[in-house]
Amino acid sequence: MKDYPKIGIRPILDGRFGGIRESLEEVTMKKAQAVVDLFTKELKYPDGSTVRCVIADSCIGGVKEAADCAAKFSRENVGVSLSVTTSWCYGSETMDMDPQIPKAIWGVNGTERPGAVYLAATLAAHNQKGLPSFGIYGRDVQDADDHSIPDDVREKLLSFAKAGLAVAIMKGQSYLAIGSVCMGIAGSMVNEDFFQDYLGMRNEYVDSTEVLRRIELGIYDNNEFERAIEWTRNNCKEGEDFNSENKLKSREELDKDWEFVVKMALIIRDLMIGNDKLKDMGHPEEAYGHHAIVAGFQGQRQWTDFLPNGDFAEAILNSSFDWNGIRAPYMVATENDTLNGVSMLFNYLLTNRAQIFADVRTYWSSDAVERVTGWKPTGRSEDGFIHLINSGAATLDGTGQQSVDGEPAMKAFWDIEDKEVKACLDATTWYPANRDYFRGGGFSSNFLSKGGMPVTMTRVNLIKGIGPVIQIAEGWTVDIPENVHDVLDKRTDKTWPTTWFVPRVTGEGAFQDVYSVMANWGSNHGAISYGHIGKDLITMASMLRIPVCMHNVDDPSVFRPAAWSAYGMDKEGADYRACQTYGPLYK
Repeated sequence: MKDYPKIGIRPILDGRFGGIRESLEEVTMKKAQAVVDLFTKELKYPDGSTVRCVIADSCIGGVKEAADCAAKFSRENVGVSLSVTTSWCYGSETMDMDPQIPKAIWGVNGTERPGAVYLAATLAAHNQKGLPSFGIYGRDVQDADDHSIPDDVREKLLSFAKAGLAVAIMKGQSYLAIGSVCMGIAGSMVNEDFFQDYLGMRNEYVDSTEVLRRIELGIYDNNEFERAIEWTRNNCKEGEDFNSENKLKSREELDKDWEFVVKMALIIRDLMIGNDKLKDMGHPEEAYGHHAIVAGFQGQRQWTDFLPNGDFAEAILNSSFDWNGIRAPYMVATENDTLNGVSMLFNYLLTNRAQIFADVRTYWSSDAVERVTGWKPTGRSEDGFIHLINSGAATLDGTGQQSVDGEPAMKAFWDIEDKEVKACLDATTWYPANRDYFRGGGFSSNFLSKGGMPVTMTRVNLIKGIGPVIQIAEGWTVDIPENVHDVLDKRTDKTWPTTWFVPRVTGEGAFQDVYSVMANWGSNHGAISYGHIGKDLITMASMLRIPVCMHNVDDPSVFRPAAWSAYGMDKEGADYRACQTYGPLYK
């Protein structure tokens, strides 16, 4: 994006002149500036640039200044709104009335002026008018001359801002479906109402043959292709061909497959975001792209039954690096699973990190592991673990070869070092594709994620009669002995990447144990993000009016609009009732 949405800051005060307003102008603006300083220090857009904030031209003490602020926010492309006040103000006259912008109010906990009174009164107005707003109120009283941001307030401000920006960035973007329904997978059945009503996105479509057309007609940057194929040959090590003798490809055929899949990567990227080089080549229409922030490639089976698979293209696009160097990852869903693509997008916009796309393939109980391998799991794995594995289209960042404070990690691209890129590539082997699955050949990546990474697995599902719901499972990647991994991995497909995952269990409900998480997961796929981001996903979901049907986030960390508390003391039931009442954000 060339023009990311900004965060708008609305300094609110008591508008009575003659002593009251004059005494509040400076302190209120200082609070607003403190928030700007926090956001610009801590938050970045997906391209690595600093998040931009806009402060109203004056403090807002009445409806005229509120209207002036709204007009400025409209001109400045503000997508998230935060009101800040240290005092009583006139609630309905100063509140943000835009129904489609995520909004919050920080009412400072202080006794010199009653900021908390404004917060409560204006949240009541928001609730009465059907304009949900988040309420932020510090636990401890601050003095009037204390312009710092308490830690508990800081946490909520950042969670709100990250979630709000994710919502704002999605709006107006596209999901590009390359091909159609894959092998009857429900997630690949595009539901336009979901994208339009809940996310504010549009849907774009091209047949898979558009990729083939561009390959055959040379509609790609040939200079980049030559650079890309050389980089691929030098950095992507090819593994043994495990196909049966009658399905082996010759060296010449394998070399042609490499050229083909590299071209696929170039073309899928161009389909998503366009490429000005194509205009210079006489292809102005193709140069535009489809304004896609996320895409999916159908692949199986019509494509892969006779052409090389999309594993390389998807894996390298989903990674934070390629032949052009270190760069932001693209979100590309395997098997055109639109709902897992959206799940990846949610995670990505909250973290700015590449995402693992995987099958939630197998629950291995401790007893089953011991029976098959002779090893009894211990530590985090003692209750068993889940095998995350799919045909090799997962981000290479998922190897865990990057590090933070000496621990394995997946980092935002601007923090990745060249040596970490090399380590990710060295940890990955590209095997000729299993031609029982992929008759047309191609290559699948194989790697093993390092254990010890905190991760969050996410999935959006569509439920008849309810609409979208979201599942969230925080946990960790784990290491198991090499010989145990070898036995378990080969029972599935040894040419695909593996992540061993243990969710954090609570002893209750869907998180009673590891088995319960697997048994309650709503689809065959999951999107796996580095970091425990469940609380931010819950906050974002409430902005979009998507209820959370399953999560293991600690209750004090759950942060939703103030109106949700009016729907009952059962937080998850209240979430469903509130989302049903308010309906999709953009409908």
